[in-house]
Amino acid sequence: MAQTHRAEPHRSGHVDTFAREHLPPPDQWPELRFDLPELRYPARLNCAAELLAGPPDDRPVFRTASGDDWTYGRLRDRVDRLARLLAGDLGVVPGNRVLLRGPTTPWLAACWLAVLKAGAVAVTVLAQQRPHELRAVCEIARVRHALCDVRSVDDLAKAEVPGLRITTYGGDAPDDLLTRAEAGTEAGGEAGAAPGTPYPAADTAADDVALIAFTSGTTGRPKGCVHFHRDVLAIADTFSAHVLRPRPDDVFAGSPPLGFTFGLGGLVIFPMRAGASALLLEQAGPRQLLPAVAEHRVSVLFTAPTAYRAMLDELDAHDVTSLRRCVSAGENLPAATWRAWYERTGLRIINGIGATELLHIFVSAADGDIRPGTTGVPVPGWHARVQDESGAPVPDGEPGLLAVRGPVGCRYLADPRQREYVRDGWNITGDTYVREPDGYFRYVARADDMIISAGYNIAGPEVEDALLRHPDVVEAAVVGRPDAHRGQAVVAHAVLREGAERDADALRAFLRAELAPYKCPREIHFPDALPRTATGKLQRYRLLPPPDRPRGDQA
Repeated sequence: MAQTHRAEPHRSGHVDTFAREHLPPPDQWPELRFDLPELRYPARLNCAAELLAGPPDDRPVFRTASGDDWTYGRLRDRVDRLARLLAGDLGVVPGNRVLLRGPTTPWLAACWLAVLKAGAVAVTVLAQQRPHELRAVCEIARVRHALCDVRSVDDLAKAEVPGLRITTYGGDAPDDLLTRAEAGTEAGGEAGAAPGTPYPAADTAADDVALIAFTSGTTGRPKGCVHFHRDVLAIADTFSAHVLRPRPDDVFAGSPPLGFTFGLGGLVIFPMRAGASALLLEQAGPRQLLPAVAEHRVSVLFTAPTAYRAMLDELDAHDVTSLRRCVSAGENLPAATWRAWYERTGLRIINGIGATELLHIFVSAADGDIRPGTTGVPVPGWHARVQDESGAPVPDGEPGLLAVRGPVGCRYLADPRQREYVRDGWNITGDTYVREPDGYFRYVARADDMIISAGYNIAGPEVEDALLRHPDVVEAAVVGRPDAHRGQAVVAHAVLREGAERDADALRAFLRAELAPYKCPREIHFPDALPRTATGKLQRYRLLPPPDRPRGDQA
C-alpha cells in the first residue's frame, strides 16, 4: 500500500540547524511516496554508516588507474580517521556544511563519507568551477569548512570566502589532512585512536540534511538542492536495485565527477550499497574509458550519450567483453546512438532521466524492457505523468510537461524558485515528454528548447537524432534562431568525423529524406566541437548567434 509523507520532521541530530531552517515551507514540498517496503527507513539513520556496513574487510571497494586499490576495511579505517579529525581538530559539528573539491579519487570519496558519518553536510563541487562560482556556493550554503585536493586549491583560495577554513589533502605539508589522518592525531596533537578503532557515526535522523547539490545551471544564481540521509539510500534502493540490479562482483566506472549527482550515485552510492567496487578515474573522457574498461574488466559503465557515440570508432581496439551494464543520462540518448552501440557490442544501453533536484534517475528501463527512442517507464517507487501548464494530465500521445513524485523530492535551499519546480505536490522537471499508450515515456525536448517555426512545434532532439543517423556526423545540436517571418528558424550544428567534407547541401538532402520539410534546418554550421558544461551537458544557448554574426549555410 502506498505511503505518503508530509509529517513533522524527526528529532534532528544537528547542532548547526541552518540547513533545516532554510528548507522550503512545508506547503511547498513535493508529495513524497514510500511505496516499496525497503523505502521505510528507521527514524535514526546515518547513510554513510549504512553504506560502509556489510562487505568483508578484504573486498575491493575503490580501484585506481595506478593500482592503489582500497578494500572496504581500508576505507572504513580511513573514513573513521577523517571523521575523528573533522569532529576534533577541525572543529566541525553536526550540521556544518563542508565543501569538498578535487578530482575523482578514493580520497575524495572517503572525505565525502567522513563528512556524512560525522553528521556534517557535504557540499561537493566540481574541480573545474571558478572562483566566482565557488564564492556563490559558499555564500548560499554558508560554508565555513572545506576539504580540498591540493591540486585544486588555487581557485578556492582566490574565491576569498570570508571565514572559510580550507584544509588540503594530497600534499606533502605536515598539516596535510591525509598526513594527520594516517598519523591518527587529533586535537592538541595528542595521539589519536589506534588503527581500526571505529568512530561512532553521528546520531542523525533519516530526514537530517546529508548533502546540498548545486545545479550546474547555465545562467542565473545556482540552486542548492537539499537531500536527506534517507534520500541517499532511496536512489540505490529504487533505480540501482530494481533497474540496474548490480552484483557484488561488479566493477563500476564512468565519466561523471562526484560533484555531479549522476557520478555520486554511479561511482560511490550504488556500488557500495551492493557491496561492489568502483574504478575511480581522474581523467575519464571517451579516450580513457575504453582502455580502462579493458584493463580493469569494468562491468558497469556510466557516461553520457556523447561519450557512447565517440567511443564507437575506437571499439575494435579494446576488449569490452567484461561490460554487462551501460547507463546513459545527463541528456537525451538518441535512438541512433543506442542502435549503433547495440549493433557493435550487443549491449542495450540503459537510458534514464534524472535531475539534481531528485538526486538520480527516476524514469528508465533495462534489458528486454528497453525501447529505443524512449526513456522508459517510472522506476519502481516512482510515479510520473505528463501534464499541461495548468497541472491537468494530458492524453497519451500528446506532449506536455513531465511531472514526477517518489521517495525523493525537490527542496531548494532558501530559494523562491521552489514554487516553479514543485506544483501541487509534483516535481516539474522542465522537460517536454509524451506518454505512449503502452505507458512508455518519450522525450521531446527541454520545455524551453522547443522551436516554434511558422506555427509548427519542432523538437530539437528529433532533428539531432536524424543528423546523427548520417554516417559522418559525430555530434549534433539544434537550436531555434529568432526569425522575423517564421518566429524561429531551425539551426543545426554538426560536428563531423575527421576528414569528412563539410557539405551543407548534401547533409540537407539527407535530412529531407529523414524529416518532414518544416523540420529541416534553415542553416547548418560545422563547428569543431560543441559547447558543454563541466558535467558534459550541451549548452545550446551558446549556439545562438548574436545579431551581427554571419550566419551559416542557409536554405
